[in-house]
Amino acid sequence: MALFGFGRKEKEQERLQEGLEKTRSSFFGKISRAVAGKDTVDDAVLDDLEEALVTSDVGVKTTVEIIRHIEERVAQDKYVSTSELNGLIREEIADLLLGTTDERPADFDAPLPNKPHVIMVVGVNGVGKTTSIGKIAHRYKEAGKKVLLGAGDTFRAAATEQLEIWSQRAGVEIIKQYQGADPAAVAFDTLAAAKTRDADVVLIDTAGRLHNQIGLMEELAKVKRVMDRQVPGAPHEVLLVLDASTGQNAIRQAEAFTEHVDVTGLVLTKLDGTAKGGIVIGISNEFRIPVKYIGVGEGMADLQVFDRAAFVHALFD
Repeated sequence: MALFGFGRKEKEQERLQEGLEKTRSSFFGKISRAVAGKDTVDDAVLDDLEEALVTSDVGVKTTVEIIRHIEERVAQDKYVSTSELNGLIREEIADLLLGTTDERPADFDAPLPNKPHVIMVVGVNGVGKTTSIGKIAHRYKEAGKKVLLGAGDTFRAAATEQLEIWSQRAGVEIIKQYQGADPAAVAFDTLAAAKTRDADVVLIDTAGRLHNQIGLMEELAKVKRVMDRQVPGAPHEVLLVLDASTGQNAIRQAEAFTEHVDVTGLVLTKLDGTAKGGIVIGISNEFRIPVKYIGVGEGMADLQVFDRAAFVHALFD
């Protein structure tokens, strides 16, 4: 069993490095240009580095924080060579990324503090929300937990059918109603079934209409209230799914959702094939929300538990 786990970790690190290839190439290309022809880190280098970070989708707020810390280090040490700069940036990024807690563990085989442990999943259409739910369910099932899905996206045509396909792939049960049904009623019935069926984990899908529609946000708040009546304290987690390839648009979505919903964790999809992986750093730091899972491919196993050390290693290796 230990050998199997070790093999999986190695394979996941390999997939992560492959998935971050475009981000890594773009990121280091910009940093290299920022320090080209320079021996030491001076104001000109810092200005160019700031531009490189912002254009790598790290985000303005996080970039300013990184630059400020590097400036403090330069002032303290009096002399910092450009060859040391990568190490400083690496340290700063590692420090900025948040970790998960025992209350909301990311590892699928970790003990859960609630039974059932209820997770509400939110995000706009097209970001990979349904796919992520299916893959998370698969990983929990693989870890020996009994999983139940709730088809709470009753607004979008075929949403329930798509989630049902993923439930079959993952080998887990699903609670569903007709299109146009009250999402709060679906959530209520799902949690009632979870208690009856002794489920360990419940994943509730939600509607993914445009994030600037206030009606959607009010609906999500209603779903949360109804779940709390069925299982006190539910949902225990609210995962926001974002498409990493959309860069700054993902930050705008995060702003809208965190304003109305208590988001506890992030799922960043489609990291493979994009040069905008820097969004992982900025979005976690800016909203003070940990990244729990990242998607680096289409396969079931390509949704990974986010590992800060592995991410920084893959980004800088």
